[in-house]
Amino acid sequence: MKYENGAVMDEIFRKIREYDSIVLFRHRRVDGDCVGATRGFERMLKLTWPEKRVRISDAQSSSRLAFAGMEGKIVPEEELKGSLGIVLDTADRERVSDKRFLSCREVIKIDHHIEKDPYGDVNWVEEERSSVCEMCAVFYSRYSDALRLDSEGAGYFFMGMVTDSGRFRFSGTDGDTLRLAGMLLDLGVDTGRLYSNLYLRDMNEWKYRAWVYENMAMAPGGCVRIYIDKKIRERFGLDAEAAAAVVSLMENIRGCLIWLAFIETDGEDGEIRVRLRSRSVRCDGLASRWRGGGHAFASGGTVYSREEADRLWAEADEMCAEYKRTHTDWM
Repeated sequence: MKYENGAVMDEIFRKIREYDSIVLFRHRRVDGDCVGATRGFERMLKLTWPEKRVRISDAQSSSRLAFAGMEGKIVPEEELKGSLGIVLDTADRERVSDKRFLSCREVIKIDHHIEKDPYGDVNWVEEERSSVCEMCAVFYSRYSDALRLDSEGAGYFFMGMVTDSGRFRFSGTDGDTLRLAGMLLDLGVDTGRLYSNLYLRDMNEWKYRAWVYENMAMAPGGCVRIYIDKKIRERFGLDAEAAAAVVSLMENIRGCLIWLAFIETDGEDGEIRVRLRSRSVRCDGLASRWRGGGHAFASGGTVYSREEADRLWAEADEMCAEYKRTHTDWM
């Protein structure tokens, strides 16, 4: 395995050994990577140092990831002050679900997004990694003589690697990713149970997907979008998280280089979540202009009206058209 950031990992390992109280944090709108990383790291540290207090400070819920154990609790403020805080899979401080993480005595940031907010006392960021769970697997591999990890903890890390890499299809997946996945599988990950929980869907969700196929639209430049309002969510009984998952349905349309999913949320401020995905054309800059950010080819943003959604779609479509004008190898 490659350890390009060995000195930073050594500093993180030293601080983990030093503290008796460790609190883990993750981002708002949870996904498989941040849940897998926090749950896996929690399991690994508890197995290695049973005497330490290791907790996840988060009270979010997720119907899709409930099987992984989402029952979090908010750690009291007074307990944070003497603790080491470790924030996983969160590029900037505004996206951390528990904003009090900076009350910890020291903060470590472990992340794989494009660096824009080095808020930690120690920052370990590897933008080229497919997931933060891959980084957690690297951390375990480097200190495997000292750390303990069982099939449960390995399963959490493997879940994050699988979901954030699109089952090892997305950019960022390399030989190291697969070697680390193999190491976790050797620890006894129950892939049958994991894949059933992640990918089996009830009939209503399949009917929703059929609706998406019927209602997605392509602009002249090749940008495809789907707009999911509250009425459609109510019709199919979906929360915003489940509704947003259909962004992946548009990735295999020939001629489409950027695809967008707009999902109306339940917030009173009219927030509309945007999931941006792309092939060949970087979309992180576009996401940043629309109150978001993320990876080069997988980002998120926010708009507050149908008019803003249309403007974002038009910008994305012009990016597609420009790429096609200047490149001959697009598909």
